[in-house]
Amino acid sequence: MELLALILNTSGTLLIAYAALNVHHRFRHEHKIDEAVFKAMKYEHQVGWVGIILILIAFILEILLFIG
Repeated sequence: MELLALILNTSGTLLIAYAALNVHHRFRHEHKIDEAVFKAMKYEHQVGWVGIILILIAFILEILLFIG
């Protein structure tokens, strides 16, 4: 049951992060914004992907601890 909770929690977190990154991506490409906002959104987009990678690494470590 703990493993199922971990999988559902990680999946939900990743889906929310992915949705937020998609909004940034679409906004950057569809709306006129000034250079400062564009740079900030680009940075946030990169940080978001790093966050997703860290979530996935933590998930893999949790699985390894659970089965080990």
